[in-house]
Amino acid sequence: MGSDSKASRSNVAVSALSDIGAVRDHNEDSVVVGAWTVCGSVVQVPQTLVFTDHEPLVVAVADGLGGHPAGEVASAVVVEMLARSRPLPENEDELRELVQACNHAVYDEAMHNPDRAGMGTTISGVVLREDATLVFNVGDSRVYIFDGHDLVLATIDDNPPLAPGQTHTAVLTQMLGGHAAPRDVDVHAAGLPRPEGARYLVCTDGLSDVVSEDQIKAILREHEGEQAVHELWQAAMNAGGPDNITLALVESLDR
Repeated sequence: MGSDSKASRSNVAVSALSDIGAVRDHNEDSVVVGAWTVCGSVVQVPQTLVFTDHEPLVVAVADGLGGHPAGEVASAVVVEMLARSRPLPENEDELRELVQACNHAVYDEAMHNPDRAGMGTTISGVVLREDATLVFNVGDSRVYIFDGHDLVLATIDDNPPLAPGQTHTAVLTQMLGGHAAPRDVDVHAAGLPRPEGARYLVCTDGLSDVVSEDQIKAILREHEGEQAVHELWQAAMNAGGPDNITLALVESLDR
């Protein structure tokens, strides 16, 4: 029975990049894949990490707030805390507690460094477990699920309602940090089944604001792994690359 259980588990590959885009002068995004992090720097060529030990895995992106000080520090604080967190959450309540702790860590960093007061970041990601996926976010970074046919948005954007004809906004109704005095956040967290063959796209709004869901779906239908990540990045750059672009694509190797 034990060997059957192990055989049923899926090895996972995660391909990721983080780029400055075409307009900004520095990168305030960060990404975490397991214990691997990229914080405020550029990894324009997609990198792939393969996980075969079947332990729970966290994959997340954080987008430091533009117009606030030290956005790259805020996003780094969060992903580095996720990378160090062990054991990973087993359910939605534990996940909310972890993200809330990340929120407090951003405020603590600002409190000890007055020049970073008001720094903040979004967060969005997945915790992959053997039989389920925990999806979470605060802000407007996103997680999509692609089953080979349909693309589903699995997170909730923390933006005010859009005006008629408006496709996106940089205004956030909540984020981690971002205020002079500490405040808690309402963490969006959901436990979902892991459909066989499902792929998870975790991205900042540097991708989702300028590349339509139809474009994303078409690229994921045609490409996998590093090539899919490159094509998604290229689509964002072709649309003007107005913001930092960070994404991670999670795929089962056994599908």
